[in-house]
This record gives sequence, C-alpha cells and structure tokens, in this order.
Amino acid sequence: MEQRRYPSVDRLANSLYDGSLPRSLVIQVVREVIAEARERSGGDVTKSAARALAELSRHRAVRVINATGVLLHTNLGRAPWDGRSVRAGAKVAAGYSNTELDLAGGNRGGRAGYLHRLLALVTGAEAALVVNNNAGALLLTLMALAGGRQVPVSRSELIEIGGSYRLPELMAASGARLVEVGTTNRTRTADYRRALTSETALLLKVHPSNYRIVGFSEEATLPELSSLASSTGIPLVFDAGSGLIDERVPWWSGPPPSWLTDEPGVVQSVQAGADLVLFSGDKLFGGPQAGIIVGRAEWVSRLRRHPAARAVRIDGPTAAALVATTEAYADGRAAELPFWRMAGLDQGILEERIRRVVETAGIEAAIEEGAATPGAGSVPGAVIPGPVMAIGGRVDEVYQRLLQANPPVVARRERGRLRVDLRTVAPPDDQALAMALRAACR
Repeated sequence: MEQRRYPSVDRLANSLYDGSLPRSLVIQVVREVIAEARERSGGDVTKSAARALAELSRHRAVRVINATGVLLHTNLGRAPWDGRSVRAGAKVAAGYSNTELDLAGGNRGGRAGYLHRLLALVTGAEAALVVNNNAGALLLTLMALAGGRQVPVSRSELIEIGGSYRLPELMAASGARLVEVGTTNRTRTADYRRALTSETALLLKVHPSNYRIVGFSEEATLPELSSLASSTGIPLVFDAGSGLIDERVPWWSGPPPSWLTDEPGVVQSVQAGADLVLFSGDKLFGGPQAGIIVGRAEWVSRLRRHPAARAVRIDGPTAAALVATTEAYADGRAAELPFWRMAGLDQGILEERIRRVVETAGIEAAIEEGAATPGAGSVPGAVIPGPVMAIGGRVDEVYQRLLQANPPVVARRERGRLRVDLRTVAPPDDQALAMALRAACR
C-alpha cells in the first residue's frame, strides 16, 4: 500500500504561523497532528492543524463581556477591579516597588504593612494579615493554631464550595483534628462546651455562604461562642467567607439592600468577639483575589510567624490593587467599586440601555423582568431584580456565536430564551455587545 505523503512540519508550521501563538507551540501542534494522521492513515492535516491551533488559542486568558447577570461569576474572574486598583497593580507590576523595603530607613521591611494597617482601620480590628485566598487563610490559621489538636465545628457548617473544596479535607491537610458537634439543623453552645478537652485548640465557626438551612434550625451565636472561648483561653475563629465589611452598608444609598439579609458583616463579627475573622477579597469586598485575616494582634502575630505564611503570601501587584480597594472603604467611596456600582444600578437606566442596544443591533428582542445574582457562592438565594433582554428562536446557536465574538460575550440560557443582562456589562461595552448580537442573530 502506498504511503501517503504529508507536508514537512516546518513548511506547514510556517504556513499557519501568524504571530498569535509562539512559533514553538505551533510546531508542536503541527507535529502532533501529522503524527496522528500518519497513525490513522488519512485526514487533511492543514485543516486539522488550523482547527487545533484555533481551539488552543481560545484557551488563552482574554477579556469577555459578562451578560449573565451574575455579578461575581467564578468562571469569569469574580469581581472586576475598579480603575484605581487596576492602575495601582499595573504600576507596581511594571517596575520595582517597595514590596519588602522600608523606605524610611532603607532596611528590609514587612510585606504589605500599609495594607494591613488599612484593613485593621476599616474593620475595627487590632491587626490584619493578607494571603493569597480565603482557603489559604483558613489553612494557615489551622496549621498555626491547631496543628495536631482538636477543633470543634458544627455539623451544619461542614461546607463544600466550588472546585471540590471541602472543609473536613482542608482541616485534615492542616493537621487539625475535626470534632463534629451538634446536628445538621441545630447546634447549641452547649454542644461546643461538651466537646472541649485539653486538646481543643480553638473554636471554629463557618458562615455557610453558598447555602442556607431554614425551618427547624438553630446555631450558636458569635457572642455565645466568644464567651465560651474566652473562659477557656482559646481563640474563636470565624470564617465569614464573602467579605461584607459592614452590615449597615453605609456606602449604599438608602437602607441596606434586602438581598444582604443574614449576611454577616466583618465589623460586627469583630465587635461580637471573634478573635480572628477570615474573608475573601474578591467577593463582596469587591477587590482582587485574596484571603484577609483580621482580629486580635496576638493571634495575627502567631499566623504571621508561621513558616506556611510565606507559602500563601500575596504578591506585590495584587497587594497594591487591594490597597486601592481598601482605601475606597476608608474614604467612604465603596459605592464606586464595580461590584457595588453594578448592584445598585437604577432599573430605568438599565431598561434604556437595553433599548439602545437592541436598536443598534437591529434584532428582535423583548425586555422582561429578570433577576441578577451576587454569585461566587455569596448570599445564596438572593436576587437583584431588574430588566433583561430576552431573545427567542435559535437560542443555542446564538449563544455559541456570541462566545466566538471578539470580545466573547457570555449570556444566559433560561427556559428556552437567551437572556442578556446589562447589569453586569460595563456601559462602554454596550456598542461591542450590540455588534456581537447583530452578527450572532443573523
């Protein structure tokens, strides 16, 4: 049987190389495609290689237009950074910075000292420490304070969140020994008291940020657990999760929004007696990914001295961006952060934007009542009502075409309709969204 001839790797790679991917990567893909074609004895290697390169290119990180109505979309990067955070992070990343240099004396200094001071200020805590994410914050806390010792946790708070994160498994990895107390729906302070032994290192309370237990339920409160922990000389650690700084939401126009009901505030948690409060920087706090620990100075100091603190520390550009986010709270400008700005958008303005986008796109679409969500496992079941664009017909086809747009547009398929929610679309992207919709609906 005659052996089929294929183009050389270099010749085919040269014909497909356009500078968008590294040439070495193009060569590798072409080599793999030709080898597979030889093994299968057939196929158009030029088309196959072009498809493989196009698919590979789609996996690169690119900016997308979030039209899902999920404000903190985990798959899309959670909270967008505000302009000051972007500029601060970029400025530090583009050159050298005083990441660990004390400019006053020219000696080595502590990392993120100014950020820690700010976080203590806005939360009312004695001290603060920032690490790479909230899971890292809890891991460090358990390793530093409870390695090899017992930690009582309510059965109703043995959480699992996205990415297969399970609290019992993280505790096992830290070396802490989980002691389950109470029941799924009811856990009282007495349950924790009965679990106390000489081996108890701390009390851990975890806010179930991605679910709620309703009906016949009860949980021990922070003041109750604080009193118990104080009486035994052990710390009370509260994993608040989402990072709502203040339950009063003083930066919000009017009373706190109803969708934040039952979400614990960090300020109030510190006031209620938690020795350490852990929360995310990239959820309701509205900044870059980070794990933030605030609380009593003696316990924060122990975490800072632990060898694992270096393994989970935050980098300089992210710390600079988080400084800008925290300064927004310190200056009373938190309403300017993208998350809070999107959450508070006026419904009339949203409806007018939808009309303009539909008109510019020249498509058939209806305006319907919809509901955005905070997302990222924050405030489960909460919705933010508002108008959305609804498109019928070839929903799956239009959805896929939007994903191929430049920039890609991610919408939401729901009950046989394609819903486009402009609450999560930055106004400067309205024109690009209209052009993408025009092309996708042809």
